[in-house]
Amino acid sequence: MSLYLILVISSLAIPLILSNDKKVTFCKYWGELIPSLILITFVFAAADIIFTKKGIWGFNPRYLIGCTIAGIPVEEWLFFLAIPYSSIFIHIVFIRYFPGIFLPEKTTGIITLILIAALLAAIILFRTRAYTTFYSAVMIVVLIISISGKDKLLNRFYITFLIILVPFFLVNGILTGSFIEEEVVWYNELEITGFRIFTIPVEDIAYGFSLIMINLLMMKLMRKLLKKNHDIDEMQPG
Repeated sequence: MSLYLILVISSLAIPLILSNDKKVTFCKYWGELIPSLILITFVFAAADIIFTKKGIWGFNPRYLIGCTIAGIPVEEWLFFLAIPYSSIFIHIVFIRYFPGIFLPEKTTGIITLILIAALLAAIILFRTRAYTTFYSAVMIVVLIISISGKDKLLNRFYITFLIILVPFFLVNGILTGSFIEEEVVWYNELEITGFRIFTIPVEDIAYGFSLIMINLLMMKLMRKLLKKNHDIDEMQPG
């Protein structure tokens, strides 16, 4: 079994085992979660395939099982399913156990404006660097869609994302070379800013935020299409 596959399975194991927990009952979201995961996987994989072909990033065969789909490792496809699943599980657990904790509307708005301004600055300053500009632009779009909605999802997601970053940094840290001899995923230094948190390119924060938040937004849409009577955030901030 490859190191990358071990990381993916380990990330998914506990959330999957606890999905039937009586307090969280995460399994009741599977109806909208699974279609969302599959759809968004293809969207992000499309960008992944293009980036791999152009040499913007790539994968170290030393840590892979050697099976690819459309030019990218099967582990990468599973990453798009496992990481959002685990992250959304953390988000829902937080809501269930701490229903009264969320950011005020004004604070959420200020944070969003600051993030959009910072991302725009990154696009302008590093406009020739594909990975930086692409995922900065993706996160801007995600933020605009999120803040324009009436569900106030960002009020809690800004908090839960800080929690999600802990396992995300651990997994991504290993993937980018922390604690191992070589990186599992390498980046073309000409396509990123060069700023890293340990071994992790700072752009991966925008990448992770967008991947998770897009799935949450898609789950909202799926819930409406399926006419389900529960919400991802049933205890809405006032």
